[in-house]
Amino acid sequence: MFGIYLKRELGRRKKAALVIALGLALGIALVITVNSVSAGMTQAQDKVLKSLYGLGTDMTVTKAQSAPKAGSSQGPNFKFDAKQSSKTKQSSDRVMTQGGQALKSSLVEKVAAQQGVANAVGALSLNVTKVDGSFTQGKAQSSTSGSGGQQGGPGGGTSSGGGQPQVQGGGASFDVNSYSVAGVDVTDQELGPLAAMKITSGRTFTASQTNAKVAVVSKSYAKSKKYKVGSTFKISGTKYTVIGIATPDSSESTTDVYLPLKQAQTLGDAKNKVTTIYVKATDSQQIAAVKKTIQQNISGTTVTTSSDLASTVSGSLSTASDLATSVGKWLSVAVLAAAFLVAALLTSSAVSRRVREFGTLKALGWPSRRVTRQVVGESMVNGLIGGALGIALGLAAAYTVTAISPKLTAQLGSTGGMGGGPGGAPGGGPGGQASQNTMEIALSAPVSLTTIALAVGLAVTGGLIAGAMGGWRASRMRPADALRSVS
Repeated sequence: MFGIYLKRELGRRKKAALVIALGLALGIALVITVNSVSAGMTQAQDKVLKSLYGLGTDMTVTKAQSAPKAGSSQGPNFKFDAKQSSKTKQSSDRVMTQGGQALKSSLVEKVAAQQGVANAVGALSLNVTKVDGSFTQGKAQSSTSGSGGQQGGPGGGTSSGGGQPQVQGGGASFDVNSYSVAGVDVTDQELGPLAAMKITSGRTFTASQTNAKVAVVSKSYAKSKKYKVGSTFKISGTKYTVIGIATPDSSESTTDVYLPLKQAQTLGDAKNKVTTIYVKATDSQQIAAVKKTIQQNISGTTVTTSSDLASTVSGSLSTASDLATSVGKWLSVAVLAAAFLVAALLTSSAVSRRVREFGTLKALGWPSRRVTRQVVGESMVNGLIGGALGIALGLAAAYTVTAISPKLTAQLGSTGGMGGGPGGAPGGGPGGQASQNTMEIALSAPVSLTTIALAVGLAVTGGLIAGAMGGWRASRMRPADALRSVS
């Protein structure tokens, strides 16, 4: 009886049922869209942070660069030998540590021993500036005069022959190439600057290559220099062999060359030094507590977590994320509340027009709870129909966003005084010296099962709210109301 009566009533009031269902559908679709876009924003931010930190890294420990002493020069300088040949090719490398003040390697073990730390690995960030080119020696030529003599200097004498010799020709032509180098602890590569890279050609370091003259280079740098596995290059006169070419798992790599840590320390004149300590916590929920512990027990260092890095990300990604979090969610709540209110009012209005119907049913023996159940049942069906339409619309909107994949930019600014750029980027990550990287991220809108479950819950809630108001009005009707409505 309940099902037959429900089907007949919904069929008789198709327009009203459709309006209620569409109102709920629009609200639910907006909630799904906003939630899926917000999830896509979170994924995009995670990609940016992983490209800086490396997989599995929860925080980094660095030390701010100390102020230079008065009269000292922090800039690069190059010295070339003077030679007799008229045209000599010269080359010089300037290797400098980047990303903050160097730390003692012994601090890595000290950090690893802190409570809540699962693992800690040190890395050294370098910047290499290579200058090569040649000098061309000029030639001295004397200028001649048509007169037999020339007034001399203050002594009043005269000189014959030629004038003052002048140098003609000569000069210098030099190319400047600057690139970043990261010293990697080859005994533990699951954490640190190379952890976020995927070897696409060749191989990575072995545990025995702690001081080997081998290198892994990024794909972009290898392409620009036309390097391949087996190629060789020199840094400060030391020849290195390329054993692998790596591609970042996400976003862009800010490091060009990876060397064993001991080799990097030798090049940078930083024996037993590191610029960044990568830390993995035992519990991802206790990162803030681990950060506080390290700062308390190891003075003078700066501990930076992913949340600290997230605050430095600006650009369209940050703006869109803020809009999706604040404006988008509040808008979806407002639309959903309006849809619930409209559904409740329309259901209540429909009940008021069915005074004769419900009064007659009560006169025939229907108790109030049965009338209420009938109204609530009709509202629940309207809510489920609206939920199904809303899920379909929301999935279509999310799929459209993913298909279009709008590009968002993320600018990674400085955290102010932090040390090495996370991810092994010498000066490339937050806190690097006057550093700012811009990355481009494609936005997607993934829809999770949790979002679908939320949509179903909202559909049921909307139906219950509308049914509760309509059922309350229906339960207050008396059989006498039906008789009074008879003309």
